[in-house]
Amino acid sequence: MDLFDHNLAQKMAKEAPLADRMRPISLERFFGQEQIIGAGKLLRQLIEKDEIPSLIFWGPPGTGKTTLAKIIANLTDSEFISFSAVNCGVSDLKAIIREAADKRKFNSKKTILFIDEIHRWNKSQQDALLPHVETGIVTLIGATTENPSFEVNSALLSRTRVFVLEQLTEGDLVAILKSALLDKEKGLGNHKIKADDEVLEYLAKLSNGDARVALNALELAVKATKSLKSGIIKLDKKAIKESLQRHSHLYDKTGDQHYNIISALHKSLRGSDADAALYWLARMLEAGEDPLYVARRLVRFASEDVGLANSLALTQAVAGYQACHFIGMPECNVILAQVVVYLAKCQKSNELYEAYLNVQQDVKETMDEPVPLHLRNAPTKLMKNLGYGKDYKYSPKYNYREEQEYLPESLKGKRYLK
Repeated sequence: MDLFDHNLAQKMAKEAPLADRMRPISLERFFGQEQIIGAGKLLRQLIEKDEIPSLIFWGPPGTGKTTLAKIIANLTDSEFISFSAVNCGVSDLKAIIREAADKRKFNSKKTILFIDEIHRWNKSQQDALLPHVETGIVTLIGATTENPSFEVNSALLSRTRVFVLEQLTEGDLVAILKSALLDKEKGLGNHKIKADDEVLEYLAKLSNGDARVALNALELAVKATKSLKSGIIKLDKKAIKESLQRHSHLYDKTGDQHYNIISALHKSLRGSDADAALYWLARMLEAGEDPLYVARRLVRFASEDVGLANSLALTQAVAGYQACHFIGMPECNVILAQVVVYLAKCQKSNELYEAYLNVQQDVKETMDEPVPLHLRNAPTKLMKNLGYGKDYKYSPKYNYREEQEYLPESLKGKRYLK
């Protein structure tokens, strides 16, 4: 690197977004995730002993996955190489592996390979990485916002240790924001900024556990707020709200939050908690979920969990689906709310659901027996001569009280409904 490159690097570091400038380089300055890097925790001990195995960091955006990887790079005696799975492929990996093998051969130096958004690599790309992780040529640290059980190959997953990073609390975010306001070297400490706890807590709440969102919104609010005559920049809730532009919803229509929240909605309905069900409904709709997806799930719920206890539930749910199809969002939100509250307050019965599961099991695990002769129609003379329809009892003739078997021979007397 020559003098011009050095000057450019310094300028870019100085002008980088606040969230990037404030990345800690030590565990002592890292906020949150006490469950994995607190004193005495396994990951902290591995970092401090420089005995890092291959790892997968799984958690929502802005929870410290990349930051933690960089701290490991700073604290361990290893070559650290970082790239994003979005714009790097197998050819880049091969070059890194050759370099890592040379370093291991000539000076015994280990290489830590950090792959951000590893879930974006397909199966063949992940397979290309597998043998090098297995032989120890590189130590992998992968970061993902998606469930590694589904997005990382099982073979690669079995050779790594998964650590789950949790959404940052409001307290964590307020501490991070205060640190940025006081830091004169990397943060905003050289500005005369006044932001009371209520404003910082408001920003933390709207940031949904994402430190990157919180810090960058804080920086934008400071830049956009006109200073007073005294030179003080006073931040208020209005400035914070405008800097965020909109509520930062933690939701992905194809990711974990999608499935977690629909599960919470379903279970709230099953538990007859209308208030909780409305909350989870709004979480999905306000984040941009397809209302017809929600409506389809409600139709299923009407039969699975209400069923025979209230036969009108299915009618209500289907009508809700049709209404959503007619008018769409945002007008259909109240329609879905009506269906959700109705289903939550209905008497519940899973008798149909359980009965069908039992039937399904018998269909799968027993022989496909022929239909009993007396239940078969006999439209031809041959079929009648073969005994089709013989001894069948016409129900109306017996006032619907006939004694007659309708199941196959091996299942005679079987009862699926209570």
